[in-house]
Amino acid sequence: MNVKTADYIGSFPKESSCPQVNNPEYAFVGRSNVGKSSLINALTGRKKLAKVSATPGKTQMINFFKINNMWHLVDLPGYGYAKISKTKRRQWERMIEDYMRFRKTLQVAFVLIDGSIPPQEIDLEFINKLGEYQVPLAIIFTKLDKVKGSKRKNSTAAFKEALLESWESLPDMFYTSSKKREGMAELQRYIHALNEQYYDLINP
Repeated sequence: MNVKTADYIGSFPKESSCPQVNNPEYAFVGRSNVGKSSLINALTGRKKLAKVSATPGKTQMINFFKINNMWHLVDLPGYGYAKISKTKRRQWERMIEDYMRFRKTLQVAFVLIDGSIPPQEIDLEFINKLGEYQVPLAIIFTKLDKVKGSKRKNSTAAFKEALLESWESLPDMFYTSSKKREGMAELQRYIHALNEQYYDLINP
């Protein structure tokens, strides 16, 4: 899948205010500072589609981008950002939760996991909650250029092992480096295949 067009649609404070459309949607979410903006830019081949910041917590609303005029990429706020008030943090959590639970056009929630560090409890809790809500999800390991050889394999294996304590089987997983564009072609093919299934169902 070649990304020919990537257009910013708007930013929305809650699920109920998001555009009511028939296009398939793919949400990208992860712990603050997981490299979400860099991955979105690498996936779409646009250097500044999502704003990259050295300060976590840059994304504060539900951001919509229309890709190739046929599907939406949805950039959600990061969870677990500590340097905000408890009230604001709960607002973000509610925003993400409502979007995940009630957005009918959501095809897959891509949960980004920092593959260069040990498993984090906050990530496991978030994924388990999506499982409880029966949200379709896939996992994207990021920053894998920071770990080499066996350390890289051990890092992702440790997360899988931790996840299997709650899950009978693992969701689809992707191994990426935004810096080296590793894994982008696989992600694009995955989304393209799901788009074809979606449009085949609504246009039999």
